[in-house]
Amino acid sequence: MKYSIGIDYGTQSGRAVVVEIGTGNILAQSVKDYTHGVMDEYLPDGITKLGHDWALEHPADYIEVLETAVPEVLKKSGVSPLDIIGVGIDFTACTLIAVDSEGTPLCFKDEFKSNPHAYIKLWKHHAAQKQANRLNEIAKSRGEDFLRRYGGKISSEWMMPKIMQTLEEDKSVFDAADRFMESADWVVMQLTGNERRNSCTAGYKATWHKKKGYPSKDFFKALAPELENIVEDKLSKDIYSLGTKAGELTAEAAGLTGLPEGTAVAVANVDAHVSMPAVGITRAGQMLMIMGTSTCHMVLGEDEKIVSGMCGVVEDGIMPGYLGYEAGQSCVGDHFKWFVENCVPASYINDAKSQNISIHELLRNKASILRPGQSGLVALDWWNGNRSILVDADLTGIIIGMTLLTKPEEIYRALIEATAYGTRMIIETFRNSGVAIDSLYAAGGIAEKDPMMMQIYADVTGMEIKIAKSDQSPALGSAMFGAVAAGASKGGYDTIFEAAAEMGGVKNRTYAPVSENSELYNKLYEEYAILHDYFGRGTNDVMKRLKEIKKQ
Repeated sequence: MKYSIGIDYGTQSGRAVVVEIGTGNILAQSVKDYTHGVMDEYLPDGITKLGHDWALEHPADYIEVLETAVPEVLKKSGVSPLDIIGVGIDFTACTLIAVDSEGTPLCFKDEFKSNPHAYIKLWKHHAAQKQANRLNEIAKSRGEDFLRRYGGKISSEWMMPKIMQTLEEDKSVFDAADRFMESADWVVMQLTGNERRNSCTAGYKATWHKKKGYPSKDFFKALAPELENIVEDKLSKDIYSLGTKAGELTAEAAGLTGLPEGTAVAVANVDAHVSMPAVGITRAGQMLMIMGTSTCHMVLGEDEKIVSGMCGVVEDGIMPGYLGYEAGQSCVGDHFKWFVENCVPASYINDAKSQNISIHELLRNKASILRPGQSGLVALDWWNGNRSILVDADLTGIIIGMTLLTKPEEIYRALIEATAYGTRMIIETFRNSGVAIDSLYAAGGIAEKDPMMMQIYADVTGMEIKIAKSDQSPALGSAMFGAVAAGASKGGYDTIFEAAAEMGGVKNRTYAPVSENSELYNKLYEEYAILHDYFGRGTNDVMKRLKEIKKQ
């Protein structure tokens, strides 16, 4: 029997799994929490304070995952390292790292240890919104064709606004950076010694097109003279398709991980996109929601359509031979975490402790008794801005309808419902733009653990929801690509479609919409849509005005 290892780099931790090739069964898993976590207030020195909307990470944490989680998962599984034929990794994106000519992160250097721009800008780093706004204005005024492929706006979460921010706020870091890379590609380089930039992050987060390449030099020059040759000087035109073998483990990486030197390593991928084959999705019209701290919505299509507010459409960006569409919500699990950490009374916390359950479980138990609309509340799910379909990180959250009788579980349920409305808004926008969505799937921790929330999503969208067979879909998908990198001759696969057919799949249980609930939610969704357009499309920019006052 042969096996592969998938490594899923999330927002707060990295997870390694050992997967049986042929079945997709996960034999063991190991999690390493990031030592530095997400830095959004101070750098590791404890002195350097970060500004509003910053979110950084430390590259040393990613190496620790390799040297801790991989040997541990091997030990847990009992599998011989000699039977591991491939390794694949996935990452949140865009998670930008600046390195020198040797590939060393600038934040490792003494002269940059107290410089925020030398650290990794995490996907949810939104401090480059000003640069994103200017990029979009310039692209629109020039009639740049690439803008349409990203729903009309480039997000502050993506690569170029983050590079622009570095250039404008600390040119010393920009000048010292020999390369700006996705952290996913940087980790692959640590494993193989090869720089192999993947087509997924390049296509969705860096405006690269399979046929047209990057935007023109003239466009980059219009952003700033120093950016005219950014692709040649600090990025790369050398882009590798998903399923490609990036290289093999070097002796140093073998010593780090406990795997044999020469083990095949796949080109990196994005955590959401790599989950599609893990669920067994191999055709157009099947949408997958990857639900965690945020949610990504992925769907395959056969023709290139322009969808307002989508995160991108990329040829071969998810599965070969298809157009891969992406949209998303930037605040889902984070939404509920904020609530329980800031808004739950002590009596509820004590009640949860007495029942020996989590505060989330207590709130779900109480909220599940409520009928749709019973709370009288409607919320907008913008606590971390809006990714799709408005693409605006400066938007903030709102709850309407509260009274002196409003209870915590009612607010908690309203926040869940808000995220479901946001997903319905995305689905309807895709359909109205000509992208078919005939079935709905869900993966991730929320899909696995929260039946109430999944039923609400089914009721709100009016669609049956199928759940991924594995609660570790990204890591499983990465392991599948690792098996493809090894190839059939080594006991793996020659295509990801073959791997998906044998190793991917869904659970037997599904969530079907309840017609009575759907009728009520149709009324509530109408109210959500009114608020969505009123606060999100410029009729009332009070959220942005308040944010500006806060900054001042």
